[in-house]
This record gives sequence, C-alpha cells and structure tokens, in this order.
Amino acid sequence: MAKTRRQLEGDIAHADALIELLDARVPLSSRNPDIEALKGGKPCLTVLGRADAADPDVTELWKNAISGAVAVNAVSPPAAKTILPALKKLLTERIAFFAAKGQAGRAMRVLVLGIPNVGKSTLINTLLRRKAAKAEDRPGVTRSRQWFPMEHGFLLMDTPGLLWPKFDDPVTGQRLAFTGAIRDEIMDTEGLASLLIDELNGLYPDALTKRYGVSDSLEAIARRRGFLQTGGIADTERMALTLLDEFRAGKLGRLSLEKP
Repeated sequence: MAKTRRQLEGDIAHADALIELLDARVPLSSRNPDIEALKGGKPCLTVLGRADAADPDVTELWKNAISGAVAVNAVSPPAAKTILPALKKLLTERIAFFAAKGQAGRAMRVLVLGIPNVGKSTLINTLLRRKAAKAEDRPGVTRSRQWFPMEHGFLLMDTPGLLWPKFDDPVTGQRLAFTGAIRDEIMDTEGLASLLIDELNGLYPDALTKRYGVSDSLEAIARRRGFLQTGGIADTERMALTLLDEFRAGKLGRLSLEKP
C-alpha cells in the first residue's frame, strides 16, 4: 500500500482534477480517509457509482449531503452525460487560466481514484465508449498507468485501488467486504453472509424474503434454495457465496446500507 500511495501522490501532482468514485450503497465506508490528504487541493468531483443498485431515495440524500456529487450507473452510457458537464463546471477556472496563457484547448488531465473494486476501470471504459482500462468484478485488477484521451478535451487515468491500513470501525470493514472491496479468499464468507443477513433484515426487512422466501438465517435460506449436501445438510458455504454475489449484482433489490 505504501508503494501505491507514493504512486498516487506523483500522479495527482500531474493531474488537473480528480474523480473520487464511491459506492452509492456505502458512501461512507467506500471513502478512503487517506485520499483527502492526498488530494493536495486539486478540484475533485465525487461520483456515486453503482447507483442502479442503491436505494434511489437514499442516493438523493447523499447527493444533497456531498457538495457537487453526481450519481451514475457506471456501465450505462448516460454516465458520460452526467459526468462531463460536472467536470467542465469543476474546471472552469483552470480552463480559463490556460486559455489566457494562449493554451486554449489544452487537454485536462483527470485522475480517477477509489478503493479496490469500486468500478473505476468500468467507469473509465464507459466514459471513453471503448474498453481501454482492464475491468473485472474483483479487487486488485488495475496495474498499469496510462492517460486515455477522451472527448471534449479530457485525459483520464485509472489508478490502483487504495485501502487504508486499519479500520477504526469494524462495520466499515464488513461493509467493504459485502461489496467485494476486500477479497473473499481472506474472509469467512459464511460469517460475512450472516452479518449481511442481519444488516438487511434491519434495513430492508422484506428484501431477503422476496428473493429467497425466508430471511431468518443462512441455513434456512440455503435449505429454501435447495443447496443441500449429502445427508440433507445445508450447504451454507455455497449459499454464502451466492448471497454475496447476488447482493453485489443488485439481485436483492436497490439497497443502501448507509445514510448521511
């Protein structure tokens, strides 16, 4: 992480503006507190990604709470129609500054920042209208550093996801794990899925019942889904992975785990 941080510091120094991409379902947990210190006063647009998987009413509350924030579904073409005008507004003074120096039309370099697996590469590919940045639904994919030319005089750079060394609140780590920002391989997926069940039952009591017919426990959901091992034992490991995958894919409905 120290190497990634040093790399980001250098990249930010050469950027005109930043896009900080948050997960609309967990904006607080997906905002790396270290990034605030790294910004160095650069203009920054906050983008709430995966808004199509989040509760729209809660997302509106977040847009009002975070100055200038926009919400998008990163894989949808309209994302560009939302983000481009916001970037132009954010960079009005800087564009005018270069125009006054005889550099009208100078490309504006925009760095996309965020935690692992928050959708940075997917967002860049959507904005570029082509597959330029490698994107997969797992953390730790982005490796290379490259500026990608974009319409309207912007250059975009993807960056590796950056997590901070220690979570002061264990709930933050849990919610990041729910969304896939932390590798499943290092998690107790059955315990994690059980925590997600508890959280969803508190926030959206009908969500699990609508999807699975029951909501009281991981074992009960596994049995209802027909995930059984030899001897009729509930396959809770398989159900845990399925539950987490379906939450991340928005199959349980549009759900937000955090409010302003």
